[in-house]
Amino acid sequence: MQHTKRAVATGVALLSAIALAGCTAGSGTDGSADAATCTPADGKVTLEFTSWIPGIEDVAAMWNEENPDIQVKVQTGPNGNSGTYQSFFSQLKAGNAPDLGQIEYDALSSFRVQDGLADLSACEDVVAAEDEFIPWTWGQVTLGSEDGVYGIPQDSGPMALFYRSDLFEANGIDVPTTWEEYKAAAVKIRAAGGYFTDFSTADINQFAGFVWQNNGGWFANDGEKWTVDLTDDATTQVADYWQELLDEDLVSTYPAWTEEWNNAYNSGEVWSWNSAVWGANSIASGAPDTAGKWSVAASPQWEAGGTSSGNWGGSSVAVFKGSEHLYEATKFALWLNTSDEALTALNKSANIYPATTDGLNLASLKEGVEFYGGQPIYDVFAEAAAQVNPDFVWGPTMTQTYADVSDGFQKAVTGQGTLLESLKSAQESTISTLKAQAIPVAE
Repeated sequence: MQHTKRAVATGVALLSAIALAGCTAGSGTDGSADAATCTPADGKVTLEFTSWIPGIEDVAAMWNEENPDIQVKVQTGPNGNSGTYQSFFSQLKAGNAPDLGQIEYDALSSFRVQDGLADLSACEDVVAAEDEFIPWTWGQVTLGSEDGVYGIPQDSGPMALFYRSDLFEANGIDVPTTWEEYKAAAVKIRAAGGYFTDFSTADINQFAGFVWQNNGGWFANDGEKWTVDLTDDATTQVADYWQELLDEDLVSTYPAWTEEWNNAYNSGEVWSWNSAVWGANSIASGAPDTAGKWSVAASPQWEAGGTSSGNWGGSSVAVFKGSEHLYEATKFALWLNTSDEALTALNKSANIYPATTDGLNLASLKEGVEFYGGQPIYDVFAEAAAQVNPDFVWGPTMTQTYADVSDGFQKAVTGQGTLLESLKSAQESTISTLKAQAIPVAE
């Protein structure tokens, strides 16, 4: 399938970065093999797991009930780039990281470069599970190595347009199919007293998804050096487009997943959200008074008749270096991300879109969703998933890159510079970071 190509392109680039940075797959900081650690414990084990997935505590409770000798204690926090990743890095440095952590595919390389991840390929059950996953998602967690595995894939994040169908209909506004139509609709919605959508300045994954849809690319690797270009033509087009909407006050800029953000959607001030499949839960939980008033449509295209989709997110469950229970941790991570009971529960609580091939056939994915007026919304995302460009490459220090872009974007929305200027600045800081970590960069 077409997704395999992306796995190869991305994986080779990431592996090159890791090798060039001086990390050796499958070995600890003292050179000892990870394989020696994948053995069952003698007695009862309690694992610590940090995640931001809604309802994850209830799913872990299902496991705990059936596995008295391997108990999982869940700690929840903000999504990765909003604080949890920084906590992970601090905990790794202090030597008190949890056994398992939720890490998005684009951030895995950042943790690998810091030698923070255990190699799960030491566990036979992990290696045997490869064929259960969609090929490109497995490629995301191997980071291009032939033998290493640094997480268990959980989901993917094809993007679409969530919109208030009741408000669109009442105001005679058609659902836009192009970004040109999108702006025209935004003007009408603003005239009606609302905002078409909210532009994220904190979670840059959304902006990256817009660039991804436009066939842009921020990183490339020739096997020896990295090329960093956060201002390519596609990115510039996307940045200029959203800058125009911001300048004309056509979109809001509420911090995502805050009470302010929830209220904006719950009150009908903001009428849509360009988000990934998991966003269905964010809207349902944040705007409960609007149940039954939402629908989902394909993302607007840059050219009429286009069929391109971006991707926002997609996570894995990784085991951190320092865990004394690799065997038990992988048992739980595999159950969480492959069993029908766990995947069904995750889909119902958080609209998780599974990374396993069998998971895509869950009964819950075929049903109409009540909050969305009974629409079988996953049909839209299934089509979008097949339209994601498989060649988008993540850089080796994405958490730093995202943080720097976010700093610039937050200033830009207050009139201090522009989105494009923020990207130029982040490009310079990313190159400096790579060089500081002895990762070769093309001049």
